[in-house]
Amino acid sequence: MALSPWTEGEFIRIENESPTTRRFWIQIPSVDAIDYKPGQFFTFDLPIHEKKNKRWRSYSIASSPDGTNILEFVIVQLEGGAGTRYLFEEVTVGTKITLRGPLGLFLLPADLSKEICFICTGTGIAPFRSMLNYLRHQTEQPPAMHLVFGTRTMDSILYRAEMEALAAEFPNFHYYPTLSREKSTEWTGRRGYVHEIYEEIFADHRDAYFYLCGWDVMLNEARQRLEAMGYGKKQIIYESYG
Repeated sequence: MALSPWTEGEFIRIENESPTTRRFWIQIPSVDAIDYKPGQFFTFDLPIHEKKNKRWRSYSIASSPDGTNILEFVIVQLEGGAGTRYLFEEVTVGTKITLRGPLGLFLLPADLSKEICFICTGTGIAPFRSMLNYLRHQTEQPPAMHLVFGTRTMDSILYRAEMEALAAEFPNFHYYPTLSREKSTEWTGRRGYVHEIYEEIFADHRDAYFYLCGWDVMLNEARQRLEAMGYGKKQIIYESYG
C-alpha cells in the first residue's frame, strides 16, 4: 500500500559498510509492505533545525521491493553535514524517524530490450543496487547490464561481495569497480575514473540506456562525453546528489 505523505519509522539495524558509509535499515510499522519502485527515494525529517526545509534530507532506497515494511539506505558521512552528523553520531537502533515517500521518477525503462549501463560513484550505487536486485528476479531482463562503480580506494567499494556474486551468477551482468587513488599492488582491477570505462565498453556506439547517479561534477562530464559519443538525451537518465 502507498505511504501517507509523512509517517514514522524506526531504525532497526545499522552497519558500517566502509570507513565513511553506513547501512541503515528502517522499519515502517504502520504498513505491512512498502510499495515502491527501484530507483525511488525517501525524504527524512531530521531534528537538526527549527525550519522544516532545513531539516529535510533525501536518500535513495538501496533495497529492492520485497513485500516487507523494511527499507535499506546506504549513506556517506559528509564533513560538516548536519544531517549525516545526526545520523552517524546520534541515531542508534530503536531511534524513531519521520520520513516521506516513496518519491522520484528515476526508474527503469519500460523497454528492456536495450542494454543498460549504470554509472555511479560512492553512494550513487544505492538506486542501482535496488534496480539490479529487482531485475535479477524478473523473467524479462535487458540483454546486458553493466555497473561502472567509481570510488577512491579498496576499502570504500560498496557492496563489493554482493556485486561480485551477482556477476558470477548472471552472465548478462558485468561489474567494473574502478579506483582512482588506490596505491596498493593488491588491487589488480581497473584504475582511474568511470568515464574511461564506459567509453571502452561502448566504443562501438551500440544502442543502450545510460543511468547516472552521483555528484554533479561526475554527472555533467558523463553527459557531455556520452552526447559526444552520439547518444541522445532520452538515452541518458540521471539523478543528482547535489
